Amino acid sequence: MPVTDYGALDALGLADLVRRREVTAAELLDEAIARAARVNDQLNAIVTPLHDEARRAIAAGLPDGPFAGVPFLLKDLDAACEGTLMSSGSRFLAGHRSTHDATLVARCRRAGLVFFGKTNTPELGLTPYTEPELFGPTRNPWDSAHTPGGSSGGAAAAVAAGIVPMAHANDGGGSIRIPASCCGLFGLKPTRGRTPVGPDSSQVWNGMAIGHAVTRTVRDSAALLDATAGPESTARDFVPPPARPFLDEVGVAPGRLRVAFTKRPHLGVAALHADCVAATDDAARLLSSLGHDVEERDLDLDPEGLARDYFLVVCVAIAARIAQEAHAAGRRPRRSELQTSTRITAEIGRQRSAVQLAAAHERLDAVARGAARFFERFDVLLSPALGLPPPAIGALHPHGVEAFAHEVLLALRLGILLRLPGAVDSAVRRVFTFMPFTPLANVTGAPSMTVPLFWNATGLPIGTMFTGRVGDEATLLRLGAQLEAARPWGRLRPPIHADATPP
Repeated sequence: MPVTDYGALDALGLADLVRRREVTAAELLDEAIARAARVNDQLNAIVTPLHDEARRAIAAGLPDGPFAGVPFLLKDLDAACEGTLMSSGSRFLAGHRSTHDATLVARCRRAGLVFFGKTNTPELGLTPYTEPELFGPTRNPWDSAHTPGGSSGGAAAAVAAGIVPMAHANDGGGSIRIPASCCGLFGLKPTRGRTPVGPDSSQVWNGMAIGHAVTRTVRDSAALLDATAGPESTARDFVPPPARPFLDEVGVAPGRLRVAFTKRPHLGVAALHADCVAATDDAARLLSSLGHDVEERDLDLDPEGLARDYFLVVCVAIAARIAQEAHAAGRRPRRSELQTSTRITAEIGRQRSAVQLAAAHERLDAVARGAARFFERFDVLLSPALGLPPPAIGALHPHGVEAFAHEVLLALRLGILLRLPGAVDSAVRRVFTFMPFTPLANVTGAPSMTVPLFWNATGLPIGTMFTGRVGDEATLLRLGAQLEAARPWGRLRPPIHADATPP
């Protein structure tokens, strides 16, 4: 039977219905599947259904966790789920089936969540938009001509469209916060080491990537973090445990915070779109009205140098990932099995020297030290989440002569790839024009959240980003809950939403 309150409740609310036996886990699953059937054809958010697996899990009996019986979606990247496909958005990895659960997935399962599908992601999570050639683009529920962001674009589109109240996501350069901004959701990237990356990895993207979720409410994000956080014996990074459960921070007054706000890009030098400036100014005024001390202050950064070093580390990480997958498969990927952007990124990574990589890491470590000193004076840094509103589908792709030049570069494998050549430079600049703020928290390891406080004149959400001290998710969650109370965003619905579509 339909669960009439499904779209109005968050994950904790749905779990409470199950706990009070007002609804069963099987009924919630049927409702989630029905809602996906109503909107997924318009969005392409879910690419691998796991309906039978979900029904078997319910029949076997669910753990008595905080989210027992709540339907949940896993991202098709770095979320190994025993017996299920995980392509990572790549034709090279299509057909790969996981033999065991990732530690984070196992903890989600232990929390009682019911996995019923995998969400779309760009190939290997590389781009801040979700348009893999394997599955095709995911579309934004607020306007289907626009991207939901990436790399957790499928997850964010599914949550924004009311299929689920929260979904797994991960973030190596903004991949939780970018789609949360594009889709009007709350997106928290935890502190490096807060959630597990094992058992097959000790770090992902040299520690820059971490998993959590996109959610509609702050309290769901906090409760899920309570369920999944904690040390892992195989991890390289360790963060001290919180003083108390993260959920207990929600609703606690944050006190009078010292807030710095900036509109100067951290990476790249492109001017910000007026909507992103307006959203940040609006958030600064809101913080002042809530009693916080707000001061405009820029970090001491070299935006172009930071962009180059971050890009270099990503290129090497992608090259290493492809080499690892090729070794496991016993063959190299064929030319048709990797997208052009992925192949170029890997080629640049392969041609970088160990000395160049080590130097980039040293400079990024210096950035992290500078940020730590900055947060000795401020509790929170406010900035735009993005440099642009959600772009149109395809707008961030190379086109025409630029796309042809990329193919020529790959075919010739010229030594010019040892530096960022002009033909690649333009594509890199375009990406950092869109995401000039989010990677800094991945470099420093600090917690960072995107909060949906602003919609532009065309009805697209423009997220605002708040970054805290390393290890201090508590302050961000208190502030996030305060902002949620001041500007309740949970009642807002995009044009494409399961509640608005007749069953």
